[in-house]
Amino acid sequence: MAVNLTPVSADQLAIIDGIELSVAEAGIKKANRKDVLVVRIDKGNTVAGVFTQNRFCAAPVQISKNHLDAGVQIRALVVNTGNANAGTGEDGRQRALSVCQALAGELDCAVEQILPFSTGVILEPLPADKIIQALPTRRPANWAEAAEAIMTTDTAPKATSRTLEIDGQKVSITGIAKGAGMIHPNMATMLGFVATDAPVTRPVLEQLVKEVADLSFNCISVDGDTSTNDSFILVSTGKSAAPRIDSVNHPAYAVLKAALVDVATELAQAIIRDGEGATKFISVKVEGGRSVAECKDVAYAIARSPLVKTAFFASDPNLGRLLCAIGYAGVSDLDVDRLSLYLDDVLVACNGGRNPEYKEEDGQRVMSQSEITVRVVLGRGAAQATVWTCDFSYDYVKINADYRS
Repeated sequence: MAVNLTPVSADQLAIIDGIELSVAEAGIKKANRKDVLVVRIDKGNTVAGVFTQNRFCAAPVQISKNHLDAGVQIRALVVNTGNANAGTGEDGRQRALSVCQALAGELDCAVEQILPFSTGVILEPLPADKIIQALPTRRPANWAEAAEAIMTTDTAPKATSRTLEIDGQKVSITGIAKGAGMIHPNMATMLGFVATDAPVTRPVLEQLVKEVADLSFNCISVDGDTSTNDSFILVSTGKSAAPRIDSVNHPAYAVLKAALVDVATELAQAIIRDGEGATKFISVKVEGGRSVAECKDVAYAIARSPLVKTAFFASDPNLGRLLCAIGYAGVSDLDVDRLSLYLDDVLVACNGGRNPEYKEEDGQRVMSQSEITVRVVLGRGAAQATVWTCDFSYDYVKINADYRS
């Protein structure tokens, strides 16, 4: 069961002018479920993306990167669940291209104008024929249905919207994402798609997508595994009457970026709240570092530790595990005598050891909550970073042991 993840209905999600959504049932892994999503984008758009750094990146990742690099205007995204098309070599690339070709023929555009995405089981051939046969059967959908169509082990669809004004003109943003396991992004999330009607030039959008990813999807970890299929796509339809943002120095750049980060952060946190078997949502805040990278290293050492995560599941204030993780995070000249460790407002450790005033019952109280903040003050600078993670429960093992069955 997801941790305090509020369901979102279709009427809470803003329609983005210039985007048309449709879903189909291809029967890729299970019958009678939406497993194909097509996002058609009107002409005049700009699209940018960031992708997994996993060297075994999936065939659709390779193709989407190539198509974006070609500099053509993207006309559609096609997403399938149930099969990752990863570890499939040239055959996988040809199967993904055949799906792109089928959709391109329907939309009367070049194959390079289609971006494919896949999620599901790795090392299995993509059933491209099933997807191609399902494309003509798809039906119009809303954003909530689109979010549902890209789920794998997710227990709930993940979607959110924001509206704002730029120079007196309304701008809308809507995003969807999927992910629950194999989450430790090295660019973005498992799959994330955010669209806005704000007019943005492609060079600026390419900068935005990187900055937004770094402040949201690149700050989460369920289990420390970076997927082969991670993709985060940002679409600008340009349909709003707001001024065109053509530079990072444009006055509207910071306003739009803040709203996009807000959307992406909510989606990223939803992935953690829906982490496979999760019962706790944990914020790891590291302050007083010499660099953001240093702070993230410490935060991720805590977030990735199976011993820390199982202690959170048990609500056991075995807090030496936190100190251990901080100690092996890679900050070679860390002065532990200057470090402070908190659970919410409870000071656990300081001056190189246990806080003399710390009481076990205070730690137990915090560890029993469904939402917990771990705060580490390094005492060596002004940099800070926050990472979001979850606990490890029995269900995480069960879900992954049974994933292919």
